[in-house]
Amino acid sequence: MKHLQQSTTKLPQPYLTRRIRDMAASERPQERLEKHGPAALSDRELLAMLLRSGPKGTDVLSMSGALIDTAGSLGQLLRWTASDFETVHGIGKVKALQLVAVMEFARRILREDESVPMVFDAPEVVQRHFQTEIASLEVEKFWVLCLDRKNRLIHRVEATTGTATSALAHPREVFREAIKRNATAVIAVHNHPSGDPAPSRADIQITRQLRDAAGIIGIDFLDHIILGQRNKDPQGLGYYSFNDAGLV
Repeated sequence: MKHLQQSTTKLPQPYLTRRIRDMAASERPQERLEKHGPAALSDRELLAMLLRSGPKGTDVLSMSGALIDTAGSLGQLLRWTASDFETVHGIGKVKALQLVAVMEFARRILREDESVPMVFDAPEVVQRHFQTEIASLEVEKFWVLCLDRKNRLIHRVEATTGTATSALAHPREVFREAIKRNATAVIAVHNHPSGDPAPSRADIQITRQLRDAAGIIGIDFLDHIILGQRNKDPQGLGYYSFNDAGLV
């Protein structure tokens, strides 16, 4: 990852003079949280509440802002390991481990309750199901959702794992588990680590192959969905649905 190219992430020089105690009470994260609630706090203020303090000579708001800038976004911190956090000046082993625990806690909170049967009747449902999982992925993965007649999830299988730039899937891998589970329909899903869900030529080709194979096997091929990030999607959706595009 890019943030590992330097041994230590240094804070911007203008940030090195202002301390939390020098701020007006109305500007301090803790006072703002108490008065206005968590929704009123910015990303860096929320992170500052977790960090609690910065290194000598640096206020914690500046430190949290530099940390988010280095990662690229608050969500990108879900990818970070303890070693990554320790590259930031002022974060030692204990605080790094605490932050890793918080990130895992966030992932678990956002994860769908697998005890409740899920109905995959829209691309947005698929996106919500995978959103925390793909946030920490740096390679492409290809999943198959095996569904019953009411589009309820029977089984989810990871068909293939690719490199940082590609993932290969063959109809054989996609439909093997669906046949085994007596599924009546499938949805193919894969992620683009770049964040842009726009389909490549290879994506279009595999979609056509899956559509044709499904017709022969007798299993409904409902959709192929590519997952990305909203802020890197020109359409602002964070996903691409071949069904919505009329290509399935």
